[in-house]
Amino acid sequence: MAGECILVVDDEARYVRLVRFNLEAAGYRVVCAATGQEALAALAHRAPDLVVLDIMLPDIDGFEVCQRIREVSTVPIIMLTAKGADEDKVKGLRLGADDYVTKPFSAQELMARVDAVLRRMRLADVPEKQTSYTRGELRVDFLARRVTLREREVRLSPTEYRLLQCLAVNAGRVVTQDDLLEKVWGPGYRGEHELLRVSIWRLRQKLGEDVNKPRYIVTVPGVGYLMDKEA
Repeated sequence: MAGECILVVDDEARYVRLVRFNLEAAGYRVVCAATGQEALAALAHRAPDLVVLDIMLPDIDGFEVCQRIREVSTVPIIMLTAKGADEDKVKGLRLGADDYVTKPFSAQELMARVDAVLRRMRLADVPEKQTSYTRGELRVDFLARRVTLREREVRLSPTEYRLLQCLAVNAGRVVTQDDLLEKVWGPGYRGEHELLRVSIWRLRQKLGEDVNKPRYIVTVPGVGYLMDKEA
């Protein structure tokens, strides 16, 4: 843990106190915002390493804040959603959130999610022998952590990049859903198939995939996902 700066966006004082206390106790630096506008201003001036973002805010909601962050930044985002609001989880992930935590949550649960997201950001896994992957107009440069499509760079969040990298280094082999969840998100995420499904959907959108005839990421029903070998 390297003392990263975390922006906490929530107007409920009890959650802010809980989150701030535990993050600071773990050595993180914490910036708080009670509204969407305050959050966007803090993002511009403080450049946080992670955003913990509640959906229900008094001005603009967390969905709009997430969307506006994604227009300018790939900073990881953890959404705070209400219990039972599965549609909010899906919407947040589709807008670019990396993960979610359901209210009410325990400090341990939130810390585990924060640590997992930041761990993915720090890791720069490079395959020992393979330095890149190319398929048609798509190229993944593992050394530079750079993805290009038709020679134009595709901006991916750290989680999206690790997901694509995991599929690319295993090109020609089916990677199961739980294996992907464990390799990309961590051991505690096995079974979070909705998280993976929406993340694959977003990655496909960024790669310009036709949902009916995907060129790069193929679904193997009931098993997992596959990328073809280099061509």
